[in-house]
Order: sequence, then C-alpha cells, then structure tokens
Amino acid sequence: MKKKKIFILLPDGVGLRNFAFTSFVEIGKQKGWEVVFWNQTSFDLSELGFKEIRLTGNPRAKTDLLKRAKINAELDHFTDKFREPVYQTYKFPSSNIGLKKTVKNGIVSFYKEKYKGEKGLHKLRNKLKASEKKGPLYKHCKEILEKERPDYVFCTNQRPVTAIGPLTAAEDLGIPTGTFIFSWDNLPKATMVVETDHYFVWSEYMKNELQKYYPFIPAENIHITGSPQFEPHFDESLRKSREVFFKENNLDLRKDYLCFSGDDVTTCPDDHRYLQDMAEAVENLNQEGHKLGIIFRRSPVDLSGRYDKVLEKYSEIITPIAPKWKKAGDNWNAILPTKADLELQVNTILHSKAVVNLASSMVFDFAIFDKPCLYLNYEVDNKQDNDWNPRKVYNFIHFRSMPSHNSVIWLNSKEEIEAKLKLALNDTSQIVSEAKHWFEKINLQPAEKASERIWESIDGLTNNRLPRPPLSDSQ
Repeated sequence: MKKKKIFILLPDGVGLRNFAFTSFVEIGKQKGWEVVFWNQTSFDLSELGFKEIRLTGNPRAKTDLLKRAKINAELDHFTDKFREPVYQTYKFPSSNIGLKKTVKNGIVSFYKEKYKGEKGLHKLRNKLKASEKKGPLYKHCKEILEKERPDYVFCTNQRPVTAIGPLTAAEDLGIPTGTFIFSWDNLPKATMVVETDHYFVWSEYMKNELQKYYPFIPAENIHITGSPQFEPHFDESLRKSREVFFKENNLDLRKDYLCFSGDDVTTCPDDHRYLQDMAEAVENLNQEGHKLGIIFRRSPVDLSGRYDKVLEKYSEIITPIAPKWKKAGDNWNAILPTKADLELQVNTILHSKAVVNLASSMVFDFAIFDKPCLYLNYEVDNKQDNDWNPRKVYNFIHFRSMPSHNSVIWLNSKEEIEAKLKLALNDTSQIVSEAKHWFEKINLQPAEKASERIWESIDGLTNNRLPRPPLSDSQ
C-alpha cells in the first residue's frame, strides 16, 4: 500500500520547536506517513535526518500591505462588534519616516477603510489570495505540488504572509490543507493571515475563540489537539541531574535558584529594571541567611545590551544562561530555536524553584513541574516609556482565561518582592494547583499527547476522503 504523503509547511522558524524538535515526525512515520518538510526557513532540516523541499521566494509587496490592512480592519471590526477597546492596543504603530514608508502606510489605511466590517473583510481575504496568485512564489509552489502531489499540506503557523502562496496553490489543486494556531494569545490579535480547510487548536477555549472571531469557519473543521510545545517537559531523556546541570552552567550547588524569564523590549521595556529589583531582594534575603541565586534566561529575540549593567553589578547573584537559538537574519522571526534549547529550557525549569516574569506563558511550563510563577505587576521609577505599564499587558484578552487570580503570585510593588519570594520558596501547592487548572483550560490534557492527537485528526480527515469542505463564502 502506498504511503500517504504530508507536506509540513514551515513558513518561518517558530514551527521548528513544535514539529521538528519533538516526536511529531516519528509519530507520523509510525502511522505510515511519508513526512516532508516544505521549508521556507534557513534551517537545514536534513541535518536532523528529515526529508525537506526548500521553498525560496518572497510574497508580493502588495500582499504584505493587504495583510497589514486586514489585521487593522479586523481589530477595528472586533472593537465595534464586541464593544471592547482593548483590541486597539494590539495595533503596532507604523513609522512614517521616509517617503516610502509614508506611501505604504497610506495604502494600508486606504484598504483598511475601504474594506470594513464582515463584507469588507470577506473581500480582503479574497484579495490576499488573488494577489499572491499573480506572483512567482505561488507559481513555484504550484509546480512543486503538481510534481509531488502530497495528500495533505499542514501549516505550522497561521501568521506569516509567506504561507499564503503555498496554501493557495494547494487549494487550487484540490489538496486538503490545515493550519496550527501557534500561540495561546494569537486569535484576539487578528493574526489569522492564512485560510485553510481545517484548524488545529489547543483547547475547547481556543475553539470557541476561533468561532467567535471567524464565525464563517464550520465547527467540524476545528480540531482540538493541544500544543506540542509542552511535550519535551515529559521527556525524561532530556533531564539532567542537578550536579551535571550546575557544572555545565557555572551554578553554585550550595544555592537554590529562581529563574527570571525575560521579555522582549516591546512587551516589557523596563525588564532590566525588574531584574535589578529582584536581584536587590535576593541580596537582602541572602543577608538574612538564605542561599539564593538567579538564573537569567533572556527572551531569545532580545539581543540588546540593556541588562549588561545589572548583570555586572550583581554577578555574584545572577547567572545568565542564554537560550540556544540561532541568529539567521536581522528580523526577530529570523532568530531560530534549536533542539539543544529544548533540553536547556527543560533543565532550567527542573532546577529552579520558581519563575519570575511579566505575563509569560512560562506559568504553564513551571506548573507542569509543580512550581509557581510570580508575575511582575508594578511600574518602576523613571520608566523607559511613559505610555507603557504592566496593567496594559494583563488587560489583554488571553489573560481573561485565568480561572483564578491566585493562579500566580502577584508582585504588586518592589517592596513586596522579598516576602513574595519567601512565599514561593515555601508551600505553594494551592497556587500551583490553580495554575494547573488554568493550563487545563488553555491546553487539552494530557499535554504530552498533542502530537498524537494531531496525527489522529489528519488520519481521520484523509482516510475519510471527504470532498473538500467549503471554508467560507469568500472562496
């Protein structure tokens, strides 16, 4: 019997962690699939022993402008439809420095105003695909698909404009398609750039979100699977002993460590100040007789020097352990994860007592290991950006999924950090229990079975040989 063939479309590097560095490919092979990565990244997947077809070329400039217009138009539509101004905070301000940027912004504004509301967005979705069909990337993709004839094209990320051409080519050839919704916060942000036959989501909660924001997607085309990103936490082979991990990373075996998980500059412009506040608190606790240190894991996409002075001043307390990501370009999405970083992250969590950060999903990673998360929730003095404050971040829609305010320990001022760190080092079973309830709401359990559930869904779709379902009236 001929094997079924799947193309796993990697439009950017964020899907590597979920689908190249986990057991996802191996599970597919065991189910009888020929797995081929349709790779638009600079990462050489052949180094991992995977089959890949390199896909080069860029989307049309017009398509990117239409994408920007669609996102802004959707956020305006969500604002009006749900009477909720928070959607406007998801917009990124565009620079008007230079004639070229001014012209582009003018075009985006024109399309945004022209294609308002449900009917306008219906036309804008069509225009995105129509634009790409005129470009060389679409034609190249169609040639590959006509030659290879995969049974399914699975996109690892719904956000990149680079995925529109490949998926539209598959649609035109009658090849079924699906996309994975990459992150727990993506849907309210209007990051649904691609259209596919089927959608793979983390949970019932996310399925309801998808139907709320995109009511034209039939419920039967949405598959609840969980996210593979948490699977490495359950892989015992990745775990190292305390002695080995400490030796590899110059940690002091006499100390207990707290992890400070950094954010990017946009999410938290004052992150280095928070790290300093935490270091001062740890210094005071150590003077009281505690033996504590801080592991600093910066955001992989933050390559700035803003932490340097703090790291130098508190070198006896803070040990930086940089994520093992690979810089393959100048843009944030050209900084790619590596398989080695999965092991590093797992052991950082395993050998830390708790994590401190601002609004990160690391709360779920630590909850898996029965460890608490402390959320920064105060403004520093002389902050970098007067328009920014942490309450803006916690007001985002995805934090409304938190079933209990006690799912984390809140750091509401610099002065209470010491007391809250003491709390985190003692009995936090109730806090961890609430965090786990939150995780269960966000991600289908058992979390380590996400890859298997995705394959079961794809198997069912292709085995049934159902006719290609209509996605929406925009097709």
